[in-house]
Amino acid sequence: MHSLADLAAWSQPGTSLAVLGHPIKHSISPAMHNAALADLARADTRFADWRYHRFEIHPDDLPQALTLLHEKKFRGVNLTVPHKIIAFGRVAAIDPAAQPVGAVNTLRWSGEGWHGFNTDGYGLATAVRESLGRDLAHTPILLLGAGGAARGAGVEFLQRGCSALWIVNRTRETLDQLLGVLAPLQGGIPLHGLTLDGLGAGSDTLASLPTGLLVINATSAGLRETDPLPIELGLLPRPSAVYDMIYNPPQTPLLRRAEALGIPHAHGLGMLIHQGAKALEIWTGVPAERTAPTMASAAHAALGLVEG
Repeated sequence: MHSLADLAAWSQPGTSLAVLGHPIKHSISPAMHNAALADLARADTRFADWRYHRFEIHPDDLPQALTLLHEKKFRGVNLTVPHKIIAFGRVAAIDPAAQPVGAVNTLRWSGEGWHGFNTDGYGLATAVRESLGRDLAHTPILLLGAGGAARGAGVEFLQRGCSALWIVNRTRETLDQLLGVLAPLQGGIPLHGLTLDGLGAGSDTLASLPTGLLVINATSAGLRETDPLPIELGLLPRPSAVYDMIYNPPQTPLLRRAEALGIPHAHGLGMLIHQGAKALEIWTGVPAERTAPTMASAAHAALGLVEG
């Protein structure tokens, strides 16, 4: 793990990539990307000197870090919490698909400055299809949370043409802010905001929800064993599937509840893998489908999981 001081003195040869975060120690992105790069190098010597590094960067130091990374000609950068939103206004260009999200998680070097992308939506859509056999198009979705992860997810759902979108959040103010962001994107798609206190047993709101909802958790509830459920699945008309963006731990309270109810479910590791593969495609031109299997193997190994 490297620091801002290491970056200022950077002189390593070859093509460098990086992930920045605060904290970053837990990140398995280097394991995924370096495994994929080693695999690519076996077939194409252009990638023989490509390496992916991890940097602990405080939010206050992000502008300086981005300047140094550009000066040192890092080919690409991934950004994790809390840098995705901070960097949005500090890059030279934004990919049109990332504009409504208001956050970037992938940067590509250009002579004029950084070009920003957001691959989280692609990662989520691909993971839901791969792990649950569900496409977002024409699907009714119940999204839990209204923070940064929920914003990116909501944009993706509407852009891919979900049939309806309900967003559930604890606080009304944050919920209304997200609804305001998403409203210009909804077209004719029904968009609803609900607070948890309005979802008690026997509520009219619950009765109005359809069966077959795809439930997506974009909250942090489940990172700790003692966290409460973000929603009681048993109160909902039977969902078709549940996807939790959290991947560590791989079995959150929400997913345990889904299992107990016999509802198909999946954790968020697939989202991490596929957003990473799409980022590597942006930097290398190699299709994400080519590198995702290698990244998946490396991610499972890094977390000590049995693949599949």
